[in-house]
Amino acid sequence: MPPTLAVVILTKNEARHITDCIASAAWADRVVVSDSFSDDGTPDLAQAAGAEVIQRPFEGWARQRNHALEVTAADWIFFLDADERITPELAAELREVAPRSEVGWWAPRFNYIVGKRMGHAGWYPDYQLRLLKRGSARYDLSRPVHEVVLLDGAEGHLRHHLLHYNYDSWAQFHRKQTTYAAYEAKILKERGVRPRPHNYLLQPLREFRRRYITLAGWRDGWHGLKLSTLMAWYTYRSYVDLAQLWRREERGD
Repeated sequence: MPPTLAVVILTKNEARHITDCIASAAWADRVVVSDSFSDDGTPDLAQAAGAEVIQRPFEGWARQRNHALEVTAADWIFFLDADERITPELAAELREVAPRSEVGWWAPRFNYIVGKRMGHAGWYPDYQLRLLKRGSARYDLSRPVHEVVLLDGAEGHLRHHLLHYNYDSWAQFHRKQTTYAAYEAKILKERGVRPRPHNYLLQPLREFRRRYITLAGWRDGWHGLKLSTLMAWYTYRSYVDLAQLWRREERGD
């Protein structure tokens, strides 16, 4: 028998995306939606679209994904976000590589940000480790966001692309990056890092240079300049948040 492959989608109030997302995964042996008690109708829409729905409280992305790896009956798991889509070409390639010896596969991802498909500035090819062999992969619990997968075996890279419709507006981008900056500050604090005065200037400048120059963000025109600048700003915000976390601890809050 060929290996079985399940697509797992983690959700929390994803009514806008979930139906189209599940439709792009309809080729899989199973589509499982792991929902964190959405109140916008996401579970009902997911079931109507043909997915299995399980619900559990949100305990961090890594824990949610590890739980899915434990309970989903399939040889392979492909993790798909609600705002992502699997193309037919990628679906065929996933079936093709499943019998091979690698235990994890990276998919290149196209990111669409406020209507533009990005080609540089760190947003492309944006490889994501998403196809995982059950029993040979787990998520590092020390990373609450931008999770890290630990593999017991070799990994490979896919040719075909995953589509990611990241942000419809700059306001949505701001909300998400503000959250990421807070997460990053928490990680730095857990590592014992304290902000130094030069961090507030040098770290954002390094981030801008990395995205705009090293990663050729300038090739994406206005979008590349704006995104490189914004990501430098959120790097600054993470150090501001880090300083606040240390102050709260020192006050005993």
